[in-house]
Amino acid sequence: MPHAIGGGVTIPTDPALMEAEQLLGLYARRALSPVEALKAVMERVARMNPWVNAFAAMNPRALAQAGESEARWAAGRPMGPLDGVPCTVKDLLNLAGFPTRRGSRATEATPAGEDAPSVLGLKSAGAVILGKTTTTEFGWKSPGDCPLHGITRNPWNRERTPGGSSSGAGAAAAACFGPLHIGTDAGGSIRIPAAFCGVVGVKPSFGRVPQWPLGAFANVAVAGPMARSVRDAALMMNAMARHDLRDPFCLPDENRDWRDGIEEGVAGLRVAIVRRLGFEAPLDAEGEEALLQAARALEAAGAHVEEADPALPDTRAIFGRVWGVALARLVASIPEESRGLLDAGIMEVAERQSRMSAVDFLGADALRIEAAHAMARFHQRFDLVLTAATPTAAFAADQPTLHPETALWRDWAPWTFAFNLTRQPAISVPVGLDSEGMPRAVQVAAALYRDDLCFRAARSLEIALQVPSAPAL
Repeated sequence: MPHAIGGGVTIPTDPALMEAEQLLGLYARRALSPVEALKAVMERVARMNPWVNAFAAMNPRALAQAGESEARWAAGRPMGPLDGVPCTVKDLLNLAGFPTRRGSRATEATPAGEDAPSVLGLKSAGAVILGKTTTTEFGWKSPGDCPLHGITRNPWNRERTPGGSSSGAGAAAAACFGPLHIGTDAGGSIRIPAAFCGVVGVKPSFGRVPQWPLGAFANVAVAGPMARSVRDAALMMNAMARHDLRDPFCLPDENRDWRDGIEEGVAGLRVAIVRRLGFEAPLDAEGEEALLQAARALEAAGAHVEEADPALPDTRAIFGRVWGVALARLVASIPEESRGLLDAGIMEVAERQSRMSAVDFLGADALRIEAAHAMARFHQRFDLVLTAATPTAAFAADQPTLHPETALWRDWAPWTFAFNLTRQPAISVPVGLDSEGMPRAVQVAAALYRDDLCFRAARSLEIALQVPSAPAL
């Protein structure tokens, strides 16, 4: 159990509840070993995962890898800045020696031969890979279920969804199945489960984290960190945001620590509260209060906060076409005899969107660029954008997916997909718990490549609001 220190702050004594920075500090002082930390995490997995259902596969060599890390720490020679920290990988990304099933019965169980760039980054930093986490099928939707692995549930309330498509990563983070988790985000798939599960979710600038091989939504998708604290997410970003020759579109290395400057706060920064991302996005009353609470916290920290409208085109129409065409292309790539194994919703969207003309699709891409230009102009006036993260708290885990094209902008991702279209960085950060004890969050975004400002704002909110980072389980 945690114990109190001055000012009411608590430090956990159970290694499973510790953040990565805490673990690393204890490893360095020989006060805790990576094996002890991993065993504490594995005890929680054994006790809770049967109902959380966060894992697509477990790594049978995790304990041996923790032992190797322990030997390196004992010799005073850790191999990297994450040596011995338990991490997980979303099952849309390749982890060498494990199949990449993508939540689908239509995929093969052939093990991947190489690590994805972000996975290689974590391994090179010494992280211990605990296993692969569940995803919605091919990452296509936000409710946290898939045909291959069934329903993943929210640790705050097992009747609620953790969100998706990084469903297992969000649930694993909230359940304290390790401090660091790789998610992917094509329309909100990191930020939505982070918001529903009360953790931090980072969608980096496009190109910041290299990608290979490409997924269904390659033109708008990124991989990013999910963690229980902003500093841990920044620490994880250090390992993930490394140039990789397999991705010719990734950014060159900056040789920086993303924690540098993270404590500088927001004093003097200009923050726009944005309520329209090209259309009237829904937001319930408790979501509105969470947004205002965050705005007040930033203002109290010295930011200049005002409401403003970036005058975007209707991003529903743009993202709906990008998303729909990607699903139609995905279905076309699967052998006809296997298509009956797919989620019925994928087939429903693909059937309608496959009739889209090339002219219509190119028109949508032109509007995507128009939206990016509008946001670039907007950031000439504002350093940061503050919006809601989701329209409601987490909904029921087992509710059917009906009318997916409407659900996309009404129930799932109305506040998140615009920033995939514009490719700029955005972070979902918890604000508090609602009247039913479920997490609520807001989203902070910055201009393209100003991920540092997102981290500063998210950290400022984290300090001001002191939100519980995990449910009492």
